[in-house]
Amino acid sequence: MIDKVVTNVHEALLGIEDGMTLMLGGFGLCGIPENSIAELVKKGVSNLTCISNNAGVDDFGLGLLLQQKQIKKMISSYVGENNEFERQMLSGELEVDLIPQGSLAERCRAGGTGIPAFFTPSGYGTEVADGKEVRVFNGKPHILENALTADFAIVKAWKGDVAGNLIFKATARNFNPMMAMAGKITIAEVEELVPVGKLDPNEIHTPGIFVQRIFQGLYFEKRIEQRTLRNK
Repeated sequence: MIDKVVTNVHEALLGIEDGMTLMLGGFGLCGIPENSIAELVKKGVSNLTCISNNAGVDDFGLGLLLQQKQIKKMISSYVGENNEFERQMLSGELEVDLIPQGSLAERCRAGGTGIPAFFTPSGYGTEVADGKEVRVFNGKPHILENALTADFAIVKAWKGDVAGNLIFKATARNFNPMMAMAGKITIAEVEELVPVGKLDPNEIHTPGIFVQRIFQGLYFEKRIEQRTLRNK
């Protein structure tokens, strides 16, 4: 059995260089690899293409990379919580590819399973379909979407073992499992790292075969993307 544990986040991110494509799991601020993102800021890598459902908020998550202008292109679904993202996009500083959320998830899953492309009705008749092949299935137009892969996929799990098997908790089981499959090298940061045999095989969401590096992260706060209060 291969022990995939690395000692810290610095070691986990070795090999990530300027101009690479990264997949980063998470949904809002839930299930994001926050230790790894903070280390990317420290490394100062630039001209990155980041594939992520969203771009964090201004002072957390991928928003930290945007603040330092380390991201050249975002491939995302929802970006409405980040003012710096909006400013860079409207000024032309940031290249943006907005994708319907289901299509983004399926493009990542397809990349991980070796499917090069697929047809979907999502986005037909909108700017999403510009320049893409259209075919009709059962009387309904579909557009061709290519699979997505990355040089590195970086995910966050609730629990993992030293062989790289991962369990995600609740909503954090969002884009993480399919992105873990689609990276040439997959890095997992986990809240709890355990020996092999401690995880119930029936509860594992991502088998260790997809993970090359794993480490236990440090988490000091639970960030809330939008705090909504009601009057008493």
